[in-house]
Amino acid sequence: MDRRGAAWRTGRRLCVLVSGLALGAIAPSASSAPSYTNPILFADYSDPDVIRVGADYYLVASSFHFSPGIPILKSPDLVHWTIAGHVLPRLPFAPEYDMPGPHTLTDAVSKPVGGTRYAGGVWAPSIRQHDGTIYVYWATPDEGIFMAAARTPEGPWSTPVKVIDQPGLEDPCPFWDDDGTAWLVHSRRGAGPLILHRMSTDGRQVLDGGKVIVEDKANLPILEGPKLYKRGGYYYILAPFGGVEKGAQVALRSRSISGPYEWRVVLRQGATRLEGPHQGGWVETPSGQGWFVHFNSTGAFGRITYLEPLRWVDDWPVIGDPIAGDSAGQPVTTHPAPDTGKSAPSPGLQASDDFAGRTLGPQWEWNHNPDDTKWSLTARPGYLRLAAGRARHLVAARNTLTQILTGPTSRITTTIDPRHMADGQRAGLSLFGVGPSWIGVVRAGGRNWLTLSAAGTETRGPRIEAGTLALRADVSSDQTVRYSYSLDRGRSFGSIGAPIPLARFSWWKGSRPALFTYTLGMPGGFVDIDRFRVEPLPKE
Repeated sequence: MDRRGAAWRTGRRLCVLVSGLALGAIAPSASSAPSYTNPILFADYSDPDVIRVGADYYLVASSFHFSPGIPILKSPDLVHWTIAGHVLPRLPFAPEYDMPGPHTLTDAVSKPVGGTRYAGGVWAPSIRQHDGTIYVYWATPDEGIFMAAARTPEGPWSTPVKVIDQPGLEDPCPFWDDDGTAWLVHSRRGAGPLILHRMSTDGRQVLDGGKVIVEDKANLPILEGPKLYKRGGYYYILAPFGGVEKGAQVALRSRSISGPYEWRVVLRQGATRLEGPHQGGWVETPSGQGWFVHFNSTGAFGRITYLEPLRWVDDWPVIGDPIAGDSAGQPVTTHPAPDTGKSAPSPGLQASDDFAGRTLGPQWEWNHNPDDTKWSLTARPGYLRLAAGRARHLVAARNTLTQILTGPTSRITTTIDPRHMADGQRAGLSLFGVGPSWIGVVRAGGRNWLTLSAAGTETRGPRIEAGTLALRADVSSDQTVRYSYSLDRGRSFGSIGAPIPLARFSWWKGSRPALFTYTLGMPGGFVDIDRFRVEPLPKE
């Protein structure tokens, strides 16, 4: 492909702004005051927690088995976000995060087996600032509760410390009281009860076995995701209950951190379409406005991010639009924008990449810890080189490079050079997850063949004789993807196959765009990938 061609000219690494619902764009309201539209992030940043540091806002989210782990997002106004980095360069918790081989993958599409840790890793992190230090706490379901610290949210972050060495815990949140004492609240895997520990003031270890402070299975079933705060002499815990699909938010309050706690429902579906407004965190602007960031489940797009106003009535929070005759609020669709004192939006979530730098863009995450001997940005400058390892299928392949899918529509285009593939090798563009589909190249009998894979079945297309091949995935709001390809340097694309359902919500994550290669034969082949572009799907 002509790297200077106008259709592909990008200069340096690209950053795509996805407008409208995808990034909750601010627009003038009828009164000319700025407003925003939910969701603020049509992207799978689940279990969000948020703090303000100075004039900026920082958000962390679950990253599960993906590496690097725990994305840090930054915003000037709580509506427009960019990726500032990650807390974890790699996942150091167990050998399975390295996908050691050979794999014994007999049921990889439904549960982690053999040498994988799908659905493990980082669950529901919390972020807090105390005494000039930023702390992030998280649980891994198989290993325990961990903490890392930094002077600024952008890092560098300390090596993780295991705060509780016990599997089966989830959703930790730290709290430093006015007298300097430190506490940690969390739940157990499967949701509830809420357990409180005293912590060392440095936040590195708990000092006791923990005390159950809230357990009410009749009125608050599936209580999880606690976030602990203090306001006006009350201790508050904000937490979702009732499950991801149909649940609501509860506020619990007490004059004593160890309880007993009284409670009220403070956010529910109400008259909206938004079933199950789920886990999130509270933050205030410098002017004292309250805001609540939470997620909502959307199937194959994952769990996307919403922003709700939070106000206080009789020392209870009410989140969203008030519901007449109810203590709770309901989610907003469009609302006056936060009073942050900043009107200029950030450039938006990073997505596209021209692979011109010495490091990958912060949008990229590997499906597990990568094998760094099998990928390079310097072997052929301006290209990402992926070398094939052995695997029985895509889910078992190491070094699958992914990013979060942006909705409600996306057009994803990339170009690969398949001339150095080996027999048995596969390479291409996927919508990755349980039941992945992909378009790419299969090398067989010394020849390269365009191939479409769906539901585990590969369909062979034309023979590829060109030095480069452009691949495209058009993701629609109906949660399907249509693949196409170009043999003429991206000037025209031809479809292959019918629209395919996106890889379903799986391993706690939505479907993800991915670049991959693996081989059924002997390792040795590789592909070079030239540019990866993400943009909204053009309107017909």
